[in-house]
Amino acid sequence: MHLRFMMFHEPHATPRCSDSHYEHWVAEGMAHGLQGEGPLFPREVLWPGLSLVPELLPTRPPPLSLHPGMAATLGLNHSSVSEFILLGFSTFPPHLLPIFFLLFLLMYLFTLLGNLLIMATVWSERSLHTPMYLFLCALSISEILYTLAITPRLLADLLSTHCTIAFAACASQMFFSFTFGFTHSFLLTVMRYDRYVAICHPLRYNVLMSPRGCACLVAWSWAGGSVIGLVVATAIFHLTFCGPNEIHHFLCHVPPLLKLACGTDVPIVALGVGLVCITNLLGCFLLILLSYTLIVATILKIPSAEGRHKAFSTCASHLIVVIVHYGFASIIYLKPKGLHSQESNTLMAITYTVLTPFLSPIIFSLRNKELKTAMKKTFLSKLYPSNI
Repeated sequence: MHLRFMMFHEPHATPRCSDSHYEHWVAEGMAHGLQGEGPLFPREVLWPGLSLVPELLPTRPPPLSLHPGMAATLGLNHSSVSEFILLGFSTFPPHLLPIFFLLFLLMYLFTLLGNLLIMATVWSERSLHTPMYLFLCALSISEILYTLAITPRLLADLLSTHCTIAFAACASQMFFSFTFGFTHSFLLTVMRYDRYVAICHPLRYNVLMSPRGCACLVAWSWAGGSVIGLVVATAIFHLTFCGPNEIHHFLCHVPPLLKLACGTDVPIVALGVGLVCITNLLGCFLLILLSYTLIVATILKIPSAEGRHKAFSTCASHLIVVIVHYGFASIIYLKPKGLHSQESNTLMAITYTVLTPFLSPIIFSLRNKELKTAMKKTFLSKLYPSNI
């Protein structure tokens, strides 16, 4: 039998025929050699560097695969990761996890109860049917939904030994957390505008803060938060995740997910998402700062001390919530990188995701005299009618 051979330049090239044909051919040649008839193929075939001409024997085509960068360019997400592992509390001592669970559970329940009490009080007390308390109800709704997007999953992972989250669930958590988080920031800015008009332009308050205008401000706040949540979640989960799948956080957050992404477009996505988030947060903060500068300047012009105190008390609770909200956010997003351990990063994230929603209803309930009086009238009068 006549066979042709050719020498490849690679020093260790292997035959390019299919496995089944090649194994059958080698076995038949060895059988001929054992029978004394000489091998079916010359001895040089087994020599490294020799290979069969592909035209003479059937060949197996190499598998085709897209490079991750090319897949991203074509709009395809061929992620090899189907789930993520959340490592937020994995470095803490195991005996602390039940304590964290009980503490966060109590804070979560108090957050829900406090915001529900505020909403029920405003709904039942007609004297609170004003723009400021309408915005406060919308703020309470955003806080309830924000905690629902994060805290239940956090509590479940504290009691679990295998903290995994599916790819789709991770994307959903990021969308809802950013949506309700930015809605909260926009509503705080809208409440700032309400206090600015009430103190600096009291005669035009009913015109500027009409029911239709207030409804539009609330609707635009929710729409803006939803758009940012959709943009961020789509941009992040459009990337390709090639592994590993361990997120060093207790929720699906942008920085740890960017560390797991692969491809040439990761820096561009990181820059774009960072600009969107920082621009909106900084814009809201600067508007609030400007309005309170004008509010303070107007209050100082009031001749009587009682008038100044009354004017300042109407916006004190909102100012404290703004300081808490942006204070904890700045600790998380403006801290130097690489100077903190995973434990400290986790605890700092807890201050923004659990502690801030917990403090907000307390501040509004204790610092707002009208709301506190209405709560006593609405709820405590039914339990202790003789004391109210």
